[in-house]
Amino acid sequence: MRTSILVVDDSPMIIHLVSSILEDYHMHFALNGQEAIEIIQSNPNIDLVLLDIEMPKMDGYEVIKILKSDAKTKDIPVIYLTVKDEIEEEAKGLELGAVDYIRKPITKAILKARVDTHINLRLAKVFLNRQNEILENKVGQRTREILLTRDITVQSMMSLLEVRDIESGQHIKRTQLYTKEICSYLSEHGPYHDMMTKDRIENIYRTAPLHDIGKVGIPDKILLKPGKLTYEEFEIMKKHTTYAIKAFSSIDESLGDTNFLNVAKEIAGSHHERFDGTGYPYGISGQDIPLAGRIMAIADVYDALVSKRVYKEAFTHEESKNIILESSGSHFDPVIVDAFKYLENEFNEIHKTYN
Repeated sequence: MRTSILVVDDSPMIIHLVSSILEDYHMHFALNGQEAIEIIQSNPNIDLVLLDIEMPKMDGYEVIKILKSDAKTKDIPVIYLTVKDEIEEEAKGLELGAVDYIRKPITKAILKARVDTHINLRLAKVFLNRQNEILENKVGQRTREILLTRDITVQSMMSLLEVRDIESGQHIKRTQLYTKEICSYLSEHGPYHDMMTKDRIENIYRTAPLHDIGKVGIPDKILLKPGKLTYEEFEIMKKHTTYAIKAFSSIDESLGDTNFLNVAKEIAGSHHERFDGTGYPYGISGQDIPLAGRIMAIADVYDALVSKRVYKEAFTHEESKNIILESSGSHFDPVIVDAFKYLENEFNEIHKTYN
């Protein structure tokens, strides 16, 4: 399709002159501003407007105001054709959105050169916009594929836990919802709100179900023992955190470092660390413990307390709450304990709903 140009001038002689100079283009003509607007609205593929300023019914300034106020026409370049020579008039036109001025009487070489230049710029911009759209579509499709692969991977790992009777699906669901509640609260309250970006909250929520994935490496005689573990057995059990760290680190090496994998590694590797440094696997303390691990610690312990296990009866919500509050500053980050205290009813409801 040939490039289209609209010439707007109340002088038939000017229109004839311009059309003869720009014969390589597909031309449209209008004798006044009102007619020009109607032509543009019915021909969305106009690539350039050559616009006279002084015309009956509607002058050029009014025409360009209308064009620039409409999303469909605001990007069409406008060149003024005018006998006006005052700097103020030129500035006004450019301020309203014109890209150039061509003064009358029209010179063939100047008109042709200016029009060709702006048409080429217009076509380049259209091409770039299309390429950007194509790129955005490709990026969007690739992002969807990555997210789908991520979710499938998480679901597959969760299935491993359930098949080996390591964790119930309900425990996984509850702890995931607990972490989401805490993250949402921290994003709006307290000293961690700048850290709780939308992406970080999403990554913590998505990876929370993998907090005990390292347990797939623990022997069944220890993992499924219906009673208290010996010291030696517990030392082996503690290795599930380092098994998870190694597993996610190896994925890092294969796929490259990603925020999703980093958060998964933080949760699985540090949710048994204690705020006072007496936890495992590394005995780190305070702010050295990744925030995702500190969040997961409360979610995991609360659910363990209110749930019946082979080695203990379930505690009530009130009993579990008091244990967590008493452990503020020793086992748990006080800031996150405050969040738990505020959210205790939500925790209780989640446990009742998914019990």
